[in-house]
Amino acid sequence: MTLKVDSSVPLYLQMTEYLERLIAAGVYSSGEKLPSERELAEIYGVSRMTARQAIQQLVQSGQAVARVGKGTFVSQPRIHHELRELTSFTEEMQRRGSESSSVVLQTHETTASADTAKLLQIEPRTPIYVLQRIRMADAHPLALETAHLNPTYCPDLFKNHDFSKDSLYRVLREVYHVHLVRANQWIEARLPDSYEQKHLNIKQYDPVLSLTRVTFNENDLPLELVRSVYIGKHYQMKTTLRMEESHP
Repeated sequence: MTLKVDSSVPLYLQMTEYLERLIAAGVYSSGEKLPSERELAEIYGVSRMTARQAIQQLVQSGQAVARVGKGTFVSQPRIHHELRELTSFTEEMQRRGSESSSVVLQTHETTASADTAKLLQIEPRTPIYVLQRIRMADAHPLALETAHLNPTYCPDLFKNHDFSKDSLYRVLREVYHVHLVRANQWIEARLPDSYEQKHLNIKQYDPVLSLTRVTFNENDLPLELVRSVYIGKHYQMKTTLRMEESHP
């Protein structure tokens, strides 16, 4: 591509747009290292400052990530999640053609805190199960997920299942015959704490999406409380809003 010096569009924006098209076309695939400033300057016949500005634009838009001492790499594509549907992480990844996997950090029985008990509609200090996992998409960390479950609906949950491979929702559905019908979900944007930074391999000022979800069965009883933290630049949520009909 030849950049147009006489165009009203700055050279670095022309270069950014072309690099974006190359990424969209798969010329530079997810996780691949982009040419350096010097290489880009030579390829397009521009100054290194112009090449640097183009790379910075890609980083700022979330399409690339800069790694100190290593270069700039194409970001993993964002996960688009439709808020109207109740799906598991595994199902979401299957829909987008990604390979899902998990790293199990905790599986244990504890007692419910006051906040957890309120959401699960049980008494404080009632025994509950805790399952905490790093959720991976194509071998890259995407979310830190902590599920709190009422053992009444899934006794001995951790004895015969490997949740680094098994889908929790599949086990609940097929083994325990639990029918998940609906969920209430709260979402907020914030910065990660040190624990989340460590396990998601992100920095102090990398924004995250924090999700709290309570899932109900066919009897409208809550059986699961999930607190998830998603890396903001890799996850996008979508919903469709409709105007209510006005009444005279």
